[in-house]
Amino acid sequence: MEKKYLMLLAKEYPTVESVATEMINLSAIRSLPKGTEYFFSDLHGEYEAFFHMLKSASGTIKRKIDLALGKTVSAQEREALATLIYYPEKEINTLHGKGEITAEWERLTIYRLIQVCEAVSAKYTRSRVRKRVPKELVYILDELLNVTDDVNKDFYYEEIIQTIIDTEIAESFIISLGKLIQSLAIERLHIIGDIYDRGPRADIIMDELLSMHDVDIQWGNHDISWMGAACGNLALIANVIRISMQYNNFDLLEDGYGLNLRALAVFAGEVYQDSDCRQYYPKTLDDNIYDPVDGQLAAKMHKAITVIQLKLEGQLIRRHPEWEMQHRSLFERVDFQKYTIEIDGKIYPLTDPCFPTVDPQDPLALSEGEQELMQVLENSFLHSEKLHRHMKFLLAKGSMYQICNGNLLFHGCIPMDDQGNWQSVCIHGESYAGKALLDKVDAMVNQAYFQQEQTEGQQYACDFMWYLWCGAKSPLFGKDKMTMFERCCLAEKALYKESYNAYYSLADRADVCSDILEMFGLQADSGHIINGHVPVKIKNGEDPVKAEGRRYVIDGGISKAYQETTGIAGYTLIYDSHSLSLAEHQPFISGKSEHTPKIRIVEKLPCRANISDTDKGEELLEKIQDLKKLLHAYRSGEIKEGAAIRPVFERKGM
Repeated sequence: MEKKYLMLLAKEYPTVESVATEMINLSAIRSLPKGTEYFFSDLHGEYEAFFHMLKSASGTIKRKIDLALGKTVSAQEREALATLIYYPEKEINTLHGKGEITAEWERLTIYRLIQVCEAVSAKYTRSRVRKRVPKELVYILDELLNVTDDVNKDFYYEEIIQTIIDTEIAESFIISLGKLIQSLAIERLHIIGDIYDRGPRADIIMDELLSMHDVDIQWGNHDISWMGAACGNLALIANVIRISMQYNNFDLLEDGYGLNLRALAVFAGEVYQDSDCRQYYPKTLDDNIYDPVDGQLAAKMHKAITVIQLKLEGQLIRRHPEWEMQHRSLFERVDFQKYTIEIDGKIYPLTDPCFPTVDPQDPLALSEGEQELMQVLENSFLHSEKLHRHMKFLLAKGSMYQICNGNLLFHGCIPMDDQGNWQSVCIHGESYAGKALLDKVDAMVNQAYFQQEQTEGQQYACDFMWYLWCGAKSPLFGKDKMTMFERCCLAEKALYKESYNAYYSLADRADVCSDILEMFGLQADSGHIINGHVPVKIKNGEDPVKAEGRRYVIDGGISKAYQETTGIAGYTLIYDSHSLSLAEHQPFISGKSEHTPKIRIVEKLPCRANISDTDKGEELLEKIQDLKKLLHAYRSGEIKEGAAIRPVFERKGM
């Protein structure tokens, strides 16, 4: 088997010289500083704020500008240069409008951008940089970024830059430089879950992630809800529509994914024509641009889909008693004669007594109109090309957890009881806990989406996606209950409380984090757990650094819905070759020139980390070892140079 593998390797490296050259190349790469990793969490559709974080590398590019130009360029000019790098096309158009673009401005700007680009690209090989440069500009940028000390550097720059200006490609060159700097500033991107819901356009974020060169995603419960909807889970189809109605996100559904809501609008308008549905009016954090909907109609649509969701969820709970969620099937316990419900021995009145589609004898049964509506909506979800392109990307680049460079990344929790024991979840008759639970969930999610045959196993996996959304022991949800019914139907706010799993308090201890890291095969003294899901309320004195630096919680409230309670607008965890840092972001205001976050170093590395210290370094070392074996095979005569690429007739002596 080893000789067969070496023969395959020999096709790529057919000579001793090619093997030796690649070994030298890989060894050189391993000696370079590790690239910078960026960790984001809980984006919740806030595409403008997220894009600014990406384009600015969470303030890192501004720091590079200050280091490269701080002694020679004013703070105001450095700020203007940063904005140009982040939004090159927009800024050039603005400057054109002001009549400020001159040949001198182009010359000075290109010169300064080259200096910043040199600083950002210092840790990359020339070939790595060339791969991210537009093909038509590779030669020019390669020359500008790699001027040797034995030439007159300033004169050389001046000659090339003047030619760029004379040939009238300066503006496109500046735009390409800005985008190259953005690309080089981020080596790898980690998204710790919850791309979807609340914010206006998660689909735009997904389009951007599809274009990224190195990204991985750890699923959040809101992502799983959309993935389950794409699988055809009716309760989750209702859920994603309901949340979009709640936050007035019609653009996401209709313009983003081409989902047909006309049937819902007609149904809701007819069924609830005599009800104002006041409590279902959407929370308008962002205006719709393409699909503005009258507030009263939106409220009726919101109520219609909410009632359907409550019915469908009750049916799922009834179908799966092993999930132990019977106490959460509240809708079927409503007294539809008195419009009250008994919870823990106390009677509560419903805030809205209008339920024309409910059969009091069978409250969970969909009416004929509701069944027809859900068939229309299901077909729309199953046939949205863009939605499925995004869901396949979530599955290809995503997972329940990621192990990267000694760190453990997952969105929510590993369910635990108050004594610190792993809680088990029954899946298809078997119990899973700890790492085994996350591995099993990963397999179930893939089965739900990719298994084409409508088997019992596929249906169970599809149903299980709903449990992952809101189940008490779901590692993605991690609360005792989701109080959607209480918030929609009852006025008693004490009933809205949702208590977190014991993980969220116990994992603040270093010893518990050590146990978790060791369970996943990581070093307890140097590894970290990186979570999202729970907004860190910095205004209340909370800190994202937990367990003596063993765990980071980086949900700081990118979503506008959380910013009032957190006091900030999200965190970015930055892991470069020197340290781990936290960037603390302020609310993003479109058009505002200054959005530089506050950055603090939370852990300095004992020495600068090279690629040899990373997972990638291990991969390269393995390849070097394989190449050594091939080199030995060539030199011992076991494999002849060029043998793997000779035509068949030549090798057989024909």
